[in-house]
Amino acid sequence: MSNSAIMSARERIETLVDANSFVEIGGLITKRNTDFNMQEKAVPADGVITGYGIVDSNLVYIYSQDVTALNGSVGEMHAKKIASLYEMAIKAGAPVIELVDCAGIRVQEAVDALAGFGEIYMAKVKASGVIPQISAILGSCGGGVAISSKLSDITLMDAEKGQLFVNSPNALAGNRIEKCDTSKASFQAEAGNVDIVCQSETEVLENIRTLISLLPANAGVMAAEESEDDANRVLAGFEGYASDAKEALTQIADGTQFIELKAEYGKEMVTGLMALDGITVGAIANAADGVFSTAGCKKAEQFVYFCDSFGLPIVTLTNVKGYAAELEEEKTIAQAVADLTYAFASADVPKINVITGEAYGSAYVAMNSRHVGADLVLALEGAKVGVMEAKTAAQIMCEDEISGAEDTKKALEEKAEEFDKLQCSAEAAARRGYVDNIIPGEEVRKHLIYAMQMFGMR
Repeated sequence: MSNSAIMSARERIETLVDANSFVEIGGLITKRNTDFNMQEKAVPADGVITGYGIVDSNLVYIYSQDVTALNGSVGEMHAKKIASLYEMAIKAGAPVIELVDCAGIRVQEAVDALAGFGEIYMAKVKASGVIPQISAILGSCGGGVAISSKLSDITLMDAEKGQLFVNSPNALAGNRIEKCDTSKASFQAEAGNVDIVCQSETEVLENIRTLISLLPANAGVMAAEESEDDANRVLAGFEGYASDAKEALTQIADGTQFIELKAEYGKEMVTGLMALDGITVGAIANAADGVFSTAGCKKAEQFVYFCDSFGLPIVTLTNVKGYAAELEEEKTIAQAVADLTYAFASADVPKINVITGEAYGSAYVAMNSRHVGADLVLALEGAKVGVMEAKTAAQIMCEDEISGAEDTKKALEEKAEEFDKLQCSAEAAARRGYVDNIIPGEEVRKHLIYAMQMFGMR
């Protein structure tokens, strides 16, 4: 399933980095294998260009697989070049960008090629949580190369030319590529294997440049730049975005630029990166339906660990009523919520929770509440915080009293109103110290920036 794209391997690098900044390493390295008449075949740079360059004044290490050289297949020396690049990047404390266009393993090199895959995997694992790793799938990415791409922190994919698969679509029992192309970006994005889907390789490279400007160079430095946006910018009508998590985060972000990750997977949760007064933060929010799903919790859990690894403060927008009530969800939701709770509770970075709508039950507790380690909890005016929705609680607590009333509807409304006032408001939670401040929606951005300053992020 080899798939060449419009730009060459070198052109991709030159497009990505600042002009004239790329320095190639190991350009003369080539294969050693002579089995199956391999000595007769020219494989320039052993099918992969490696080196370093600058992206918006940020040092990055890059490798770009050359599909014109034995289809960019991974052989012994190809893998050694990549592993060596990782060693340099770790020492320099700089991100690694992988431009993937590869037919998979170089079969002619057999166990030497397999050993090469192991070297790449080991190098990526050693770099995990130390330096950011970004994979861009611009052509074919199959078999063991697909595994390698998933060892990165963020994976982007060209919807036009990219193919991501462990097994070829036609190798799946009962499937043909015409029936379901499991290698397509849309399929893999829905499965959670791709973070950002782009419509062209040029768009992929543009998104990588944006990510590099947001991410820290390594786990030991803070991701911060000067911001041209007003730190006191008022968000007029922000309350109207409470049910549109992505738009709410976009309005909050510097320059209204929010980079959503895994948009097609676990849609009950929204995750992504943005800057607040120049400080990069990880953002997590409940989507409009206000429920936890297994996929949504897994997505958020992985993102919390990513943020914690690289010192990114976490901002959550909480608007959750409960759990997805489905038979299949019941098999997995408890573990997924437990894992998400553990991630929030164990993360050491600053954690700020903004309750934008309703926050009910144990789902609210798990969503970065004060009880599981949030450092600062804000609530919008009119937000609800409680064990459950007031009318449901009144029905449970006052069933006999309500059923015995002359006007049961009125009795229920009165009890629900009493419960709402005493136990189901942000004010009630604030009186008990579970909410630190109740703020107008228009002031969310500046209060979050105040929090960044309070935590010494500036």
